Amino acid sequence: MQELHDAPLAPLTTFRLGGPATRLLTATTDDEVIAAVREADAAGTPLLVIGGGSNLVIGDKGFDGTALRIATTGFHLDGTSLELAAGEVWTDAVARTVEAGLAGIECLAGIPGSAGATPIQNVGAYGQEVSSVITEVVAYDRRAGETVTIPAADCDFSYRHSRFKQHPDRFVVLRVRFTLEDADGLSAPVKYPETARTLGVEAGDRVPAAVARETVLKLRAGKGMVLDPEDHDTWSAGSFFTNPILTGEEYAAFLARAQERLGADVTPPAFPAGDGMTKTSAAWLIDKAGFTKGYGTGPARISTKHTLALTNRGEATTEDLLALAREVVDGVREAFGVTLVNEPVTVGVAL
Repeated sequence: MQELHDAPLAPLTTFRLGGPATRLLTATTDDEVIAAVREADAAGTPLLVIGGGSNLVIGDKGFDGTALRIATTGFHLDGTSLELAAGEVWTDAVARTVEAGLAGIECLAGIPGSAGATPIQNVGAYGQEVSSVITEVVAYDRRAGETVTIPAADCDFSYRHSRFKQHPDRFVVLRVRFTLEDADGLSAPVKYPETARTLGVEAGDRVPAAVARETVLKLRAGKGMVLDPEDHDTWSAGSFFTNPILTGEEYAAFLARAQERLGADVTPPAFPAGDGMTKTSAAWLIDKAGFTKGYGTGPARISTKHTLALTNRGEATTEDLLALAREVVDGVREAFGVTLVNEPVTVGVAL
């Protein structure tokens, strides 16, 4: 296990922001992960677990404790059953399942980060979520001091949320197990309207899984959502805010304010979210509140390709990024009465 002191963390994040860690460990096996966690817990040392770094905002002062980078590998496919080590690069794993003719995660192509992060965030995009195909999560339970296997039914999955996110200091994901679909090389039914339009099919149709994957990659790239070191629009955490989910009363108040501000014929995006709740679009809110693509004059700005991504233009600090995020949150709240919630995990800072 590699050990470094006063180690820069910015290069381990897609934002390329944040100060150093007192100590950085890189674990390449499950046993090394568990040993590092146990050591930190026994010593009472603060612990920061890092996978692909695509969902982290680390403060400029860094992390006073042990940062543990999980670099484990393992891709095991048996029929339609898939097991991924937590450190596997997610988008590479998606590509391999498509090559194997399996469906279920092809529309999650291009999402940066590691496999171990997918159940934590219940990663989803373009009509698919990992919760629909995850069967079990193997994790180290820091409270019990043992490795546990948690069935999907006990993971408390919801929109961009899970049991693991709810208890961030308890579980360290080691492996994730999935059941995919053998559809003779075809995708799962296409659900997302933009994907269906681009493919020229109806919602519910199937297309070759490889075509679905390539289509999603092109859509994501057009929004700056596929990592490219030369493109500062991808120096981000992807979507910085989650789509708000509103009660019936909250949505009615929001709609009234939106129509008062933008005109009586305006209809904001609205999607049923169960139990009488309605999900609306954070990107729409941001844009209509006046924060358009490319907004900002400093080193942290809104992406020129997508209003939902806040970006580091190369010389930003974490405080620059947070100042922009706070400006957006305050502006959307003032315009529409809706409070945006950040999707990335913050370390040593808060909005």
